[in-house]
Amino acid sequence: MKAKKTIGFIVLSVLSLVLLTTQAFAAPSDTARAALKTKLNNVTGAVAKKFNAKDNLGNTMDTAKIIANPAVSGQFLAVYHTYTSGVAKVNLATSTDLMNWTFVKSLAGSLGNNATQPTIKVASDGGYVVAWEQEPNNHIKVAYYTTWANLQTGTTSKSYNVPRTLSNYAEGTPNLYSASSTSVDIGFHYFKNGDVDRQARGTLANFNSWTASAQTNVDNSLLYWGVAGNIGDRDGKLTYSGYDFGLIEGQFTKNNFGTFRSFIYDYSTGNAEQLNPVTPNGSTAFANPTFTTVTLNGVTRIVVTLFIFSEGAGSGESGELIYYFNA
Repeated sequence: MKAKKTIGFIVLSVLSLVLLTTQAFAAPSDTARAALKTKLNNVTGAVAKKFNAKDNLGNTMDTAKIIANPAVSGQFLAVYHTYTSGVAKVNLATSTDLMNWTFVKSLAGSLGNNATQPTIKVASDGGYVVAWEQEPNNHIKVAYYTTWANLQTGTTSKSYNVPRTLSNYAEGTPNLYSASSTSVDIGFHYFKNGDVDRQARGTLANFNSWTASAQTNVDNSLLYWGVAGNIGDRDGKLTYSGYDFGLIEGQFTKNNFGTFRSFIYDYSTGNAEQLNPVTPNGSTAFANPTFTTVTLNGVTRIVVTLFIFSEGAGSGESGELIYYFNA
């Protein structure tokens, strides 16, 4: 009996040690990430949602990025791209409810000069910075608008065509980590070896000097889950419960758009987790994720955009999805 008691004590001690070790190494951001992930996944239960979003002129709002407009109380801005007769243009629109959008201006794109995948950020020293993926010679273009009036008319004070430095093929899908009239911190993807998109980050100084490097640590956070195709568009950072998170898309099977998924990225740990948004009609292929904290009707909300590929769309759900929930 004594031997059995000793073995039992050892087993319990080992289990207790494992439990204590697990608790000791739990990331402080785990609880916040789990709560945010639950909200991001609950499209069906969102405060409001809109599938296949279009502006008042019927332009599709593909890959939209939404921010609050500091120049007009209660107003929101969106930049997005629209294909018309095979030509892609970057458009700007406004809204007061995040669901209904009024076209303002095409900021970029014309015949033979396609512009896609735009993003926007309020400059820390005033004005607005917009970046997008520019053709020909697939690359990033960045523009600075000093005022809301100038943004509405598409009048730039300076702009820069970012030279490709990591790929001879393509570099694009920018996001803006920070932006001012003198320094822009840009995330983007590069077409590695002409095979698959991978992550990178660069700094534009004074709109005339560019440095960039690959972000293999971000790639690894998705490769861990078996992503074998593109690791592309991303957005970040959003602070939730005191921790910073980002969003990023990954394609499990190369050349298969139906295998695109979006992931939440934890800056505290460098790890990512797949999101599985639940929509009314069961869409599965989500890409080009963005999120932003805004105030609507006196309540703090998080507004999310996702592009749903037709290859993984539920009935009536393909195209740009916009939804928001209470933070």
